[in-house]
Amino acid sequence: MHNAEPGHRLDPRICERARLTRDARFDGLFFIAVTSTGIYCRPVCPAPSPKTHNVRYYESAAAASAAGFRPCLRCRPEAAPGSPLHRAKSELVAGALRLIEQGALDEGSLPELAARIGVGERHLRRLFADELGASPLDVAATRRLLFAKKLLGETALPMTTIAQASGYASLRRFNAAFVATYGKPPRALRRERGSAARSAASPGSESGLSGPGCIDLRLPYRAPYDFAQLLEFYARRSIPGVEIVDADGYRRSFVQDGVPGWFGVAPIAGDSALRLRVHHPRSSALGGLVARVRRMFDVDADPRALGAAFRRSEVLGPLIKRWPGQRLPGAWDGFELAVRAVLGQQVSVAAARTLAARVAATYGTPYAEGVAAGLTALFPTPQALVEAPLEQQGIIRARAATIRGLAQAIVDGRIAFRTEQPLAEFERDLVALPGIGPWTAHYIAMRALAQPDAFPAADLILRRSAGQGRTLSTRELEAMSGAWRPWRAYAVMLLWRAS
Repeated sequence: MHNAEPGHRLDPRICERARLTRDARFDGLFFIAVTSTGIYCRPVCPAPSPKTHNVRYYESAAAASAAGFRPCLRCRPEAAPGSPLHRAKSELVAGALRLIEQGALDEGSLPELAARIGVGERHLRRLFADELGASPLDVAATRRLLFAKKLLGETALPMTTIAQASGYASLRRFNAAFVATYGKPPRALRRERGSAARSAASPGSESGLSGPGCIDLRLPYRAPYDFAQLLEFYARRSIPGVEIVDADGYRRSFVQDGVPGWFGVAPIAGDSALRLRVHHPRSSALGGLVARVRRMFDVDADPRALGAAFRRSEVLGPLIKRWPGQRLPGAWDGFELAVRAVLGQQVSVAAARTLAARVAATYGTPYAEGVAAGLTALFPTPQALVEAPLEQQGIIRARAATIRGLAQAIVDGRIAFRTEQPLAEFERDLVALPGIGPWTAHYIAMRALAQPDAFPAADLILRRSAGQGRTLSTRELEAMSGAWRPWRAYAVMLLWRAS
């Protein structure tokens, strides 16, 4: 008898079939724990299949770890695609998971985490137990361990840097966690893998954009993944000087922990993964950076779940069949995207891109270290635009005032692009600002907060595309979209694409 524990949402029959066939579509969606060995594995593990009566299924690595199982050294659970946040049943748990992903429990406490999402600690523990089968602390500990194992295997970073980047408070705790889980210290695990770890200063690449300070990491995803379409979306909206989309993929400048850098993302030939190439002087910032890039490129989405949700829809069924690899294009920075969204009000995409380039060139910070990669500027901060005479850049007075008001609201703390906040709360705060309506708020939530259910229902193109020959009213589209929840943002992308 095989069991699905403890979330009650796994179907043991489906898990069993996926395990026996090593179905990659389920990689990262559940984990296989083997009672006879005390190890948990991915569904694609190449090891001989254990006997069915020794198998237990868990929805997350954290749940398997909390049940006392240790990660397999052969299939490496740290190399699996992440578990999609939108599998959480509540916005509260999804918000808490986003905060944990960003390191909220590495330095902060559980009561502080609960307060940030507006619930009590006891209630948060109960929600995690019901939905994930693991406590918030279990989830955080597993995230630290698996990310550290990933850095150990994919880079040549020093142990101290790996410990810092993974969220360990000290090298001693880092070593202790590995000994407790794997029975040996991290240095021994690295030696066993021999020279498999790539150097942090990789010697060259197709684009010639590597060198000292360059770190490459693999970001796995579940196929299909339509990277070409995602790249096309970014290309039409990229801000010259700040972003570049070319044959090598996507690159952009950024600031992390107060220090500038740049990163590039490209597909890996023959692999269901993207390559993230990071240039940043502080390798200890990798944890937060990787979490943001994963969200930006939506690598944790589950195409199988989206297909199941949309295929019965007369409108979306043909679209998800035609484009099964659709992803939600995120954004690196919420303020940057919000400025871009305001600039795009009632003008073409190309015109908004031109205006955004002027704003970046005039009020941004020059970035000399990125010139070799074609990146010359860092997008301006809210402080830089609070009193900026944007009208001089060809921006009409009303939109210039909206951008300055938005910048001031961020400086004052009235607006924040926190990924854990509920969609309704974010929309309420944003539309309170002059010049920002529900369409803009939902568009920003969809891309900057990676809110899977954001839905700008008043959008004319959406109403025409969903109407299939006639233009729906906003109310009609809202009613129709109820069947697409909680993934209406993906429906937006499909409908825009179909238009």
